[in-house]
Amino acid sequence: MTEQYFGTRPTLEAVAALAGVSRATASRVVNGGTGVRPPLVDKVRQAVEELGYIPNPAARSLVTRRTGAVAVIVAEPETRFFSDPFFSQQIRGIGKELTAHDTQLVLLLVEDADDYGRVSRYLAGGHVDGALAFSLHDDDPLPGITRGAGVLTVFGGRPGFPTKVPYVDADNRGGAREAVRHLLSIGRKHIAHIAGPLDQTASTDRLAGYRDMLPEADPSLVAEGAFTSESGAAAMTRLLLRRPDLDAVFAANDLMASGALRVLRESGRRVPHDVALVGFDDMASVAEATDPPLTTVRQEIEEMGRLMARLLLRGLDQGGAEVAPPASVITPTALVRRASA
Repeated sequence: MTEQYFGTRPTLEAVAALAGVSRATASRVVNGGTGVRPPLVDKVRQAVEELGYIPNPAARSLVTRRTGAVAVIVAEPETRFFSDPFFSQQIRGIGKELTAHDTQLVLLLVEDADDYGRVSRYLAGGHVDGALAFSLHDDDPLPGITRGAGVLTVFGGRPGFPTKVPYVDADNRGGAREAVRHLLSIGRKHIAHIAGPLDQTASTDRLAGYRDMLPEADPSLVAEGAFTSESGAAAMTRLLLRRPDLDAVFAANDLMASGALRVLRESGRRVPHDVALVGFDDMASVAEATDPPLTTVRQEIEEMGRLMARLLLRGLDQGGAEVAPPASVITPTALVRRASA
């Protein structure tokens, strides 16, 4: 570090002096402005690195009209958010992409209806550049809230209502078809399905995939859960009471499959000998920890989070909510065979 500036916090004036440019030129470079010739940009950046100068966030916001922050809105209660590894994987992907672009993640959880007002006020206050919202349910007011706040938004999961807002989702229906196709291929005749909450499109799409392969399936072979291990166990109990002859189960996520496995074992049924079991997600902390390890449909959860953030950042760079939104993305799924089926 140059001795002249040693022991003091570097200023923008010091950067300008060391680079041999005006303060205005140095400001445009360090705060993301345009219109500076490349040789001068290089000189300013070299001075910034040599002095260890840290740009003032407020000044940068005035130049770029960006806050450098993105809201991540999860329409689930805190208890489920922190207990379901799906959310931690998706947040990890989002966080990695935002960090790579020097953008702060602001987490907003929607515990109940009163929280929507808080979220609406926060977004309208201009605290963030955009929003990522996932785990939406039917009739969720979040799309209207983000639209009213003029905040560019990307959804995680296909919305269940008409909207032009871009989203990132997995091929839920195709993955479900693959799961049931596998169970049929190993000779199973009475295949049950534990569905997720039917006010979410991931659940209805996976149920549709099950019905694609089994159009004549008895309705008594379908029970609804809530994407939790406890709800999977309860649904499995109901299915065994209704259809003790079932010989396979496709659960709409790994947590419900783990609960179903516990009930099957308690009922004296061997997996996979008596009842084959397939889940959905391929979350290692669940699918590889069950006994036997779980055959499941893999979706790239962390990568989906990265794609959500990437779409949003690209849209912000292109003009935010003022321009046409980026195209939605559907990611592929794949069956991962383990010992449960």
